[in-house]
Amino acid sequence: MNGLAMILLFVVLTILGIPIAYGLGLSTVIYLLTSNFPLSVLAHRLPNALNSFPLVAVPIFIYAGCLMNTTGITDRLFRTARLMVGRRKGGLAHVNIIASLIFSGISGAALADIGGLGKIEIKAMKNQGYDTGDAAAITAASATIGPIFPPSIPIIIFASVAEVSGVKLLIAGVVPALVITGLLMLVVTIIANIKQFPRDTFRLSRKEIIKTVFNALPALLTPVLLAGGLLSGWFSPTEVATVTVAYSLFLGFFVYRELNFKNFIQMTKETIYSTAQILMVVACASVFAWILTVEQIPAVLAKFLLGISKDPVVLLLLINVLLLFIGMIMDTIAAILVVTPIIYPALKMAGVDPIHLGIVVVFNLMIGLLTPPIGMSLYMVSVVSEQPIEKIIRKLLPYFIPLVVALLIITLFPILTTWLPNLVFPKR
Repeated sequence: MNGLAMILLFVVLTILGIPIAYGLGLSTVIYLLTSNFPLSVLAHRLPNALNSFPLVAVPIFIYAGCLMNTTGITDRLFRTARLMVGRRKGGLAHVNIIASLIFSGISGAALADIGGLGKIEIKAMKNQGYDTGDAAAITAASATIGPIFPPSIPIIIFASVAEVSGVKLLIAGVVPALVITGLLMLVVTIIANIKQFPRDTFRLSRKEIIKTVFNALPALLTPVLLAGGLLSGWFSPTEVATVTVAYSLFLGFFVYRELNFKNFIQMTKETIYSTAQILMVVACASVFAWILTVEQIPAVLAKFLLGISKDPVVLLLLINVLLLFIGMIMDTIAAILVVTPIIYPALKMAGVDPIHLGIVVVFNLMIGLLTPPIGMSLYMVSVVSEQPIEKIIRKLLPYFIPLVVALLIITLFPILTTWLPNLVFPKR
């Protein structure tokens, strides 16, 4: 059995609905058994794959997302966003996008955004007369911002695999996230006028506005604190995650007082369960990727791609097509772990900046979260909104336009991803 046969077996198992971690693990075991490799390779490689300091940030960010949802921080962020942009036509649709941008500065994950803000956003939009399918579609589309704006679990995973600076890669996501936000709001403005979305009826007196903003201020300071820590170099990505949890616990226990011991235990259990799922994928994908390297698949692909063109823009556009397809059939974390070691050497040889590549890869796979059959954002928002996936997909189609346009802009203009990291960490 060779490397290509192993990849084909994994694809077949994925199409058959086998969980990603099992598919990776089973493909790897069959390869080892048929290639005279000792199974002791698994005993050595699996734990070594998890022996990574940057990966420590993953369970901590998961825990931080749970805390945001339980301590009332999510609701306060949403109310503040309503004050900012709610009075425009289609106000709550704009609020949905702005709230996702703010919340993404805390949770680091698209599914955490949908799980945390989704229920609040969809309920509020439904109460104001929005079609539930429209509300769900906007919620799913805006959640793609989360893993681009720092902090970001997928970006940390990419930095670990590609062995590039996690801090620089996180900072690189700031400008692209703002571009995505702007394009989504532009399309929402157009659709709001076509479909006559209502204006937000949320009204407060000046005294109530001051009280609402003051009450939300500690929560709003969270992304500011984290972004400031990254930009100043005070925190590494792992330390940022720890600070997030510590600050969230402080708000939950002492400021908002909505966190109790029972919730604390429940969140810990949820975090352990989610972490186990992700790290199982990480471990299996690491061995899978190592076998691909042994089989020289990255070298073969690099030679093939460079044979087509040595222009970095052309290669990035080809990779975009590949990743958009992969995002339809593979989980984000697994895709990063498997695909990055394969495509990275060729693009690096062509002169593509690793920081730029990281943002392009992650954003591609975020769009993949919105596409069947594997799109987890679709399934999550379907559960939250209690709407069939088929209806959500129909309503979601117009929002692919700004997302794909944003992807092309980010791909064609590397300065959008490299400017801020180079400004913060100038080359000597």
